[in-house]
Amino acid sequence: MIGRDGENQIVMTAHQGGSPYNCAIALAKLGNPTGFLCPISADAFGDYLLGPLQAAGVTTLLTERVAEYTTLAVVNFDANRNARYGFYRSADGAIVAAKAIAALPENLDLYQIGGFCPIKPDEAAIWLEIVAAAAARGATISIDPNVRPSLVDDFAGYKARLSSFLDTAHVVKVSEEDLEALDAAKSIEQHAADLLARPNCELVVVTLGDQGSRAFTAAGKAQAAIYAPPEFGDTVGAGDSLMAGILSWLQERGLLKPGKLSGLGAGALSDMLRFGAVVAGINCGRKGCKPPTRAEVDAVLTA
Repeated sequence: MIGRDGENQIVMTAHQGGSPYNCAIALAKLGNPTGFLCPISADAFGDYLLGPLQAAGVTTLLTERVAEYTTLAVVNFDANRNARYGFYRSADGAIVAAKAIAALPENLDLYQIGGFCPIKPDEAAIWLEIVAAAAARGATISIDPNVRPSLVDDFAGYKARLSSFLDTAHVVKVSEEDLEALDAAKSIEQHAADLLARPNCELVVVTLGDQGSRAFTAAGKAQAAIYAPPEFGDTVGAGDSLMAGILSWLQERGLLKPGKLSGLGAGALSDMLRFGAVVAGINCGRKGCKPPTRAEVDAVLTA
């Protein structure tokens, strides 16, 4: 994050992060056996990234470090205290399909697709191969695309590649801003209906910033407010934490399986969103992405 030191110089403070990274840590802290499948640089930032993964109990599936420098995100905040990002990519693109597929666990309940996967054509082809391998092992596929038009030279090409990933997914989590970037002429309801009409999609979750979140299935829909922490830190990793909360809630009830998600009605969806909101809200009480433990979430839910 960027700050100033009083001498009109930019001062940066480094925080570990990245959407799939944040989600993996949040899932592990909520009690799920979790692995992280993304290249990690051999540089000092790579060392820094490993600490929280290990502390949370996340298994680093690609054990061989890469020579490419760690991808960096520069974060600023707008007037509503929402995070705005600029990216300097490198190590995350050093993915090799054969190595990644070999590193996948044989028994796999869930595979989460990261937002960078569709951005570059060559990388998208590699990640689609990996997703297909995960699906072949029985994994439910989820995606949080984090649409970033500023990162894409050919947005039409990006949308076509993203569409291929969306066709593989059973669970799609998007922000209101993501949907607006993809097609501002459509309402949230229209976007949700279009996503649910794809070959595999059974659950759509839409985040609305400080207005909470919505969920849609073939059987129902629901909306939930945010959980506001006693003290506010920032919104970094809020969406990733919410996603981890939703996936955990589903997994604990044996619902994170193709064929079971589509039957979730309004009551279940409301409870699911509430759980995710508490996970996200506790994270927002801290600086940077620092998701809560399950005990912290339970303490809020039972208060």
